[in-house]
Amino acid sequence: MSGRTSQKKDGKTPKATGAGKAAQAKLAPKMKAKAKAKAKAAPTSAPDASPHIAAQAAPAPGFDMAAMSADQRAVVEKLSMNLARAALTAQGAIAEMALRQADRPAALSLDPFHVAPALTEVMGRLAAQPDRMMRAQADLFARYLDLWQATAQRLGGQAPDPVAHPARGDKRFLDPEWSENPVFDVMKQSYLLTANWMNSLVAEVDDVDPMVKRRVEFFMKMLTDAFSPSNFLASNPAALREVMTTGGESLVKGMENFAADLERGGGQLSIAQTDYEMFKIGENVATAPGKVVFRNELIELLQFSPTTESVCEIPLVIFPPWINKFYILDLRPENSMIRWLSAQGITVFVASWVNPTAELADRTFEDYMREGIYAGTQAAMDQCGVDRVNTVGYCIGGTLLSSTLAHMAAKGDKRIASATFFAAQQDFSEAGDLLLFTNEDWLKDLEQKMDAGGGVLSGQSMADTFNALRANDLIWSFFVNNYLMGKEPKPFDLLFWNSDQTRMPKTLHMYYLRKFYGENALAKGELILDNVKLDLGKVKTPIYVQSSKEDHIAPARSVYKGAKLFGGPVTFTLAGSGHIAGVINAPAAHKYQYWTHEELPASLTAWHAAAKETPGSWWPHWIEWLKARSGGQVPARDPAKGKLKPLGDAPGTYVKVRS
Repeated sequence: MSGRTSQKKDGKTPKATGAGKAAQAKLAPKMKAKAKAKAKAAPTSAPDASPHIAAQAAPAPGFDMAAMSADQRAVVEKLSMNLARAALTAQGAIAEMALRQADRPAALSLDPFHVAPALTEVMGRLAAQPDRMMRAQADLFARYLDLWQATAQRLGGQAPDPVAHPARGDKRFLDPEWSENPVFDVMKQSYLLTANWMNSLVAEVDDVDPMVKRRVEFFMKMLTDAFSPSNFLASNPAALREVMTTGGESLVKGMENFAADLERGGGQLSIAQTDYEMFKIGENVATAPGKVVFRNELIELLQFSPTTESVCEIPLVIFPPWINKFYILDLRPENSMIRWLSAQGITVFVASWVNPTAELADRTFEDYMREGIYAGTQAAMDQCGVDRVNTVGYCIGGTLLSSTLAHMAAKGDKRIASATFFAAQQDFSEAGDLLLFTNEDWLKDLEQKMDAGGGVLSGQSMADTFNALRANDLIWSFFVNNYLMGKEPKPFDLLFWNSDQTRMPKTLHMYYLRKFYGENALAKGELILDNVKLDLGKVKTPIYVQSSKEDHIAPARSVYKGAKLFGGPVTFTLAGSGHIAGVINAPAAHKYQYWTHEELPASLTAWHAAAKETPGSWWPHWIEWLKARSGGQVPARDPAKGKLKPLGDAPGTYVKVRS
């Protein structure tokens, strides 16, 4: 049975936000059964099908069925029947989607990416340089001549080198047919030549505002990725092979998956990335034992059970991003950072952020500072009977933590003994492609969407934005697998967590996007919280900064610029991999590597040139730094026996609220 989820219950479609969506994960069996029922309602033989559909699925005129063997006729009939069933399933799903959309307001913008002005400017600049265009066109034509020549040589029995190669890490063309079959090989190379030409043409434009050019580059990459031959049934050898092998059943399953994803998205396509029914929070993810020891409107503070007889005196309080759930730190026992830290003799607290509803739409960044960082650290100190804590801020949680450190520095509050940042930014001048989603036109659309949602931004909207940054991996690969191949997405705890996005309260989210991404106010020393002007240069707290070499959300060069803003001692580490795998890399996995260097020269390039590379996880390097700032040993702390009365077992209640 599919692990798809649905928003439809008892024949009623809930709104895009609100309590109705919280129950969608429980409705997958009903939704999938409905899709299958529609498919089974299709005729069981080709002659009984709709004449139009049957004409499309039937063999071409003049094809002599009588001359075929009984087995061959059975294969053709099965294929025709399944093509008809797939078409009817798709038609039914699209018709239902149209009905659901009929009473909704029109799209907020015909140009949702607000790329038209930028595209006009870039294309105008290209048109003003006819000599460059002529050279570019001549170069493309020459490359096509090389491709045609190589194809002719191959058909003549030779083995010429390919003219165009997929980029390193491009998984779209891994099927052997893309290289072994001359037809598909030509499709692949022709696409790569054209896509690379279009992308490089934009990238080489001169005298255009860098942000304007980046916007067009991003859009052009999305466009060329969408038109990859791997995304179409007729030009995808693996999908065609699956159709023939299954007699068309793969297409029927694919259209069932398509219908299920439309229903799960409430009439909008929400491509499933994993089998959501395979994972249960508190049962096979987020299983580290512990207690909820504090709760307010914004956080539940979890204290995890010790696994050593003694622990370091100063506890560790972790503040994950509020855009996701905390259990990225506790997916499985073998890669759980929470369990690993406990095994190192650290008393671990984690803030589990609320999944806000419309009632919290007006909560501010200052509220998250007071009721998150200030309240969470105070509760941990009360629970352990200490006057200091070590802290971690991950991603957005790190931006909040660094802002709070500057606020504490101004107030003379010295409760934080050290701060560690995972993939967190303070300087947003080089914040990567997410900057493209924060211009004022985009933000106005976002505000309208949040107003329509009752003052919160849906978790799905956030997921769509992040998926767009890695469309081939997080959109098109699942489009091909789920729909063209008719397969169910594989169970993958990381993608289950990735899909478990939280809602964003309007006031907080718009402030964050405008002040940090838009104005870069913290780095410039212009951010004011609680009537205090923040200056990171006044933060003397020892700082450990982790960045990841391939991070596309918090690029390493951006994180490095932020590290240089602090006024105290800073240890900077560069890990292999990206935003998630670069952070969650347990030593037992023996994966990737990390770089260290004691100095902080002017640029990341200079730092990396002098850095030492070490294979494996950066966690052991960090724990040595952390323990040096964690005091002496004290008896292990039982979460159930502290000064704060337990409010329930970990992972708590906030983490289980679905968007």
